[in-house]
Amino acid sequence: MIQQEFGNRAKEILEPDDNVIGLAVAGSWLTDEIDEFSDLDLILVTRQKISDDKNLMLDYARKLGGFLSGFTGEHVGEPRLLICLYDNPLLHVDIKFLTLEEFQSRIETPTLLIDKGGQLANIIHHTEAGFPYPDYQWIEDRFWTWIHYALLKIGRGEYFEAYDFMGFLRMIVLGPLLHIKNGNLPRGVRKVETALNTQDLEKLKLTIPDYNRQSLLESLRNAVSLYRHLRAELFDSKVNLQNSTEEKVMRYFEEIENKH
Repeated sequence: MIQQEFGNRAKEILEPDDNVIGLAVAGSWLTDEIDEFSDLDLILVTRQKISDDKNLMLDYARKLGGFLSGFTGEHVGEPRLLICLYDNPLLHVDIKFLTLEEFQSRIETPTLLIDKGGQLANIIHHTEAGFPYPDYQWIEDRFWTWIHYALLKIGRGEYFEAYDFMGFLRMIVLGPLLHIKNGNLPRGVRKVETALNTQDLEKLKLTIPDYNRQSLLESLRNAVSLYRHLRAELFDSKVNLQNSTEEKVMRYFEEIENKH
């Protein structure tokens, strides 16, 4: 696969660099799920901190050949990430620039392509990967206000905003909770088409609206129903349910539905 060829070439190019401690690869490489549509997730560990200088990050990215463009990942909450596009062949490559100390905190255990002095392997041996899971209380505290917000947009006829909100709700709430229910890591809506059981996937599809008032309201109600089912199955008694807020918002939901 082109991703593996790129990774192996990156290893050959970067290994002689004295500033490079290690090169690791993560993502679909680890689960043998790479296909023609996969990107490549690289982790470059250096002695000198690179991630505080975009120009240095770009310099390393250009060394790997065929570089087209790259930008840092503040929009996904990770400024240490350089999101790159390479040519011949066209390939999306994410390069995360870390120091040895930063490598100790990770969400998965990567495959090591370069590991000078066994330093990365030693860190992996003495630490554990921890994928971030959603805070159920955080979700419950926000969910009903979010539903009210969507109702305001639908009521005002701002259907594009309401439509986009449904995608946000699937990414932040419904997708992660459904993944957890199905024994997966809560990666938004990633690979829900294959990672969820058929019944759960069909319920999630019911939250995708058409561009009209009635469909938006039906999809929003389906989202509420799905959230309630997931909440009952996944949340424990420590989560303080916002019952009063829920009741008032759902009463307002009925008012909006009854307006023509």
